[in-house]
Amino acid sequence: LATMAEYSRKARVNLRPHFKNHAIVALADRQVKAGAIGITVARVRHAEALVEHGIHSILIANEIVDEQSVKRLLDLSRRAEIVVAVDNPKIVVDMGRLSRDAGHALNVVIDLDLGLARCGVPPKQSLNLARLALESGLRVRGLMGYEGHLQKLADNEESRRLRSAAAQTLVETRWAFEQSGIPVDIVTTGGTGTHKVFADYPGVTELQVGSYLLMETIYKPFAPDFQLGLTVLSTVVSKQESDRLVIDAGVKAISSERGMPAIKDKEGVHLTALHAEHGIVQITGSSTTLNVGDKVELWVAYSDATLHLHRQMYGARGETVEEVFKIEY
Repeated sequence: LATMAEYSRKARVNLRPHFKNHAIVALADRQVKAGAIGITVARVRHAEALVEHGIHSILIANEIVDEQSVKRLLDLSRRAEIVVAVDNPKIVVDMGRLSRDAGHALNVVIDLDLGLARCGVPPKQSLNLARLALESGLRVRGLMGYEGHLQKLADNEESRRLRSAAAQTLVETRWAFEQSGIPVDIVTTGGTGTHKVFADYPGVTELQVGSYLLMETIYKPFAPDFQLGLTVLSTVVSKQESDRLVIDAGVKAISSERGMPAIKDKEGVHLTALHAEHGIVQITGSSTTLNVGDKVELWVAYSDATLHLHRQMYGARGETVEEVFKIEY
C-alpha cells in the first residue's frame, strides 16, 4: 500500500485501484486514505457497496448495457462521481435517453482497444463515439484503455516498445479529442505490471493498479517491488504413501486457472493437482515432516479467481488474526 502510494506521489499520477483484485471495502478505504483518488470496479453492485461506505469517485471499467443497471448507476451518480466506460453507439444513445429521463448527465469515458481484443473501440472510431455521446446528452470525461495482454511481460526492449506504443495511442487519441474541442480530464489505464511505463507518459492521468495490494505468484516476477501477501489455509487430511499427501483445498477453495498455487515455507513438497475438494501434494524431500492434521498455507496464484470463492479474508500478523475482512460479491 505504502510503496504504490509513494510511487504515485513522486510520479505525479493518480491512482484508481481496481476493486476486483480484493473486493474488500475496508481495503479500498485504506487505498483512498493513502492517496488514491477513487476506485475502479467492474460490477454495479461493487460500486454501490463502495459509495454506501463513503467512497465517492468510482470508475466502472466495464461495459454496462442493460437499462436496469444504467438506471442504478444514474441513481448512484446523485450521491457520488460515477464514470462509465462505453464502446458501443447503441448503448451510448440508450444511456443518453436514460440520462435525460433522470434529469442529469452520466459521466462516460470512451473505451479504447489497445490490443487486448476484448472490449473497446479501435482508436480511429473513438472520436465519432465521443461526439455521439455528447450529442446524446452524456458528459464525456476522457479515455480508458486496458492493456492486460502487456501486464505480465519480462522487462526487455520489446516489452517496453509494446507498452510505450499502447501509451502513445492513448495520448494521441487525447490530442485528437482536444483538437476537436472535447476537453479530456481523465486518461485511465495501466496495471501493476505496467504502472511505471504509463506513469512516465504525459497525458495519462490515472492508473488502475490492483494486484499490488495482495500480490499473487503469477504477477510477482513482473512486479518485484511488491511482496506476496495472500494465502489459503488448508489442512493435511490424508497421507497413505511416503511420497504423497492430500490437503483439503481444491478448486472450490483456490484457483489454478492461471497457474498452480505454491506451498508457503515448506521445503520438499509441491502441489501437483487440484480436485474439487482436495489438493494432491508430492513429497520430494526427505526432510518433510508433514502429517495428517498439519496446517499448510498456499500462496495464491490468481487472486481475482480465488477471492470470490470465499466470504471472508483474515488479516494475520504472525500467529495472530488482527482483522476479519468481508469479501463483497
